[in-house]
Amino acid sequence: MSPPSDGDGLEARRESASDVATGLPVRGRRWRRGELNPAFRIVGSIVIPTFRFSARYHWHGRNRLPAEGAFVLAPNHFTNIDPLVVGTAVWLSRRAPRFLAKASLFRVPVVGKLMSGMGQIPVERSGRTRLSDPLGGGRSLIEQGGAIIVYPEGTLTRDPDLWPMRGKTGAVRIALENDVPLIPMAHWGTQQIMARYGKKLRLFPPSRVDVIVGEPVDLSAYRGRPIDQKMLGEATELVMRRITALLEELRGEQAPAVRWDPAANNQKETGRFE
Repeated sequence: MSPPSDGDGLEARRESASDVATGLPVRGRRWRRGELNPAFRIVGSIVIPTFRFSARYHWHGRNRLPAEGAFVLAPNHFTNIDPLVVGTAVWLSRRAPRFLAKASLFRVPVVGKLMSGMGQIPVERSGRTRLSDPLGGGRSLIEQGGAIIVYPEGTLTRDPDLWPMRGKTGAVRIALENDVPLIPMAHWGTQQIMARYGKKLRLFPPSRVDVIVGEPVDLSAYRGRPIDQKMLGEATELVMRRITALLEELRGEQAPAVRWDPAANNQKETGRFE
């Protein structure tokens, strides 16, 4: 078993330097009127400047998040600080970041009120939200033209080298049921700020964080069809292949031929495993 790469594929990234930008992902883009509520403004005024100080974003390729309209964003997930990485990336793209988040976080004083105020969506460990539909918590947001971030892996990857593992069907289901684009995304470098199950932040010196946004996944073969588990599984694997390909581009490495499956490796799918 090889250790996670900490070279970050620098050689490959230098070769494509002309496709890499720093600073804001879309210069000159403004917030839409009414996009930010007071809770977002409070959190944004504290969290975003602090995190931008510790992370130097490098945007790869020419794809960027849409300026308007509903979509599902599906990123890779390998450290506990990933939501800050992805949320900041979405914020810098001038879209309000909203997640399916563990319901336990909403019971934390102050934090819970801010998360509710921002419109984050609580999900119990069983997968159920406050609505009868397990994924229905995102429906009203989608109907309002918002964007929702869903980690297809459902938890931190169990892959020993931090490659995307087997995906779950939530992101695909939301995209298909609401007929909105599903956009894959990958990032790399977060592990320099916080280890996979670490509790300490390394805020200085600043770490390089590479981000790439892919073209929307072509789900046309699945749209308009009755949704069943087989179809969701096929579409989810397509999404995971796209995310993995984006991460290969960032790391300058090739992912394993066989995707990591916790069940096949006698691992629990929730909680810490190392």
